[in-house]
Amino acid sequence: MSSLMVKELELIEEFRDLSLVCEVTPKSVKLGILKLTNPFLEKIMECQKMDERLMKKLVLINEGK
Repeated sequence: MSSLMVKELELIEEFRDLSLVCEVTPKSVKLGILKLTNPFLEKIMECQKMDERLMKKLVLINEGK
């Protein structure tokens, strides 16, 4: 039994060494090691937030129209 406990501790240490990123959302828990970002896409998302026409359409969509 002690050999099982040793193996369990080794696995826990290996898991800890992975440095996983944990993201909790209302519908899921996401674990990941690598997160890639695209500055171009981030810039598009920022600009979309300032686009009045797009925001008006988003409001209509959220109202079900």
